[in-house]
Amino acid sequence: MPDAVQTFNSPIETGVRALILLAESYPDQLDLQRILEFDYILVHTGDVDGPASIHPKLPLRSGELLVRRQLIERGLLLMISRGLVGRSATQNGFMYYAQDDAGPFLDSLTAEYLSDLKDRAVWVVDRFSGMGDHDIRVMLSQIYDQWSREFQMPEQPGLF
Repeated sequence: MPDAVQTFNSPIETGVRALILLAESYPDQLDLQRILEFDYILVHTGDVDGPASIHPKLPLRSGELLVRRQLIERGLLLMISRGLVGRSATQNGFMYYAQDDAGPFLDSLTAEYLSDLKDRAVWVVDRFSGMGDHDIRVMLSQIYDQWSREFQMPEQPGLF
């Protein structure tokens, strides 16, 4: 029996999410850090007073940003290899952008999950594209601090 194809947390899943964000951001180009931040917000919109989150509210999800970076890089490379994403070198590093075929490709995807992602990408880009790097990092840091407090076990005298 052939190996099952992994789609959850795979380069194809993260690549498609990055492509959705880049298409919605067009003609703006995004660096990897901003794609990473937007991708996190995209699936956890409820954490930033947006629409209901697509992914579940799990403890320690702030750690996702650490493991997600490599997945998104691999996903972007996959989308570049298919001519859907472009990459340009600038003085500030690599910038990514949606290629002309991105729109028709995304329009051909009809799964409800992808439709939800597209709707939330509109909200993410509208709400956060004007936010500076420092401000978005402060906002995400405050969210992490809140999660840490929510999921810490209350100290009870005499237990340890």
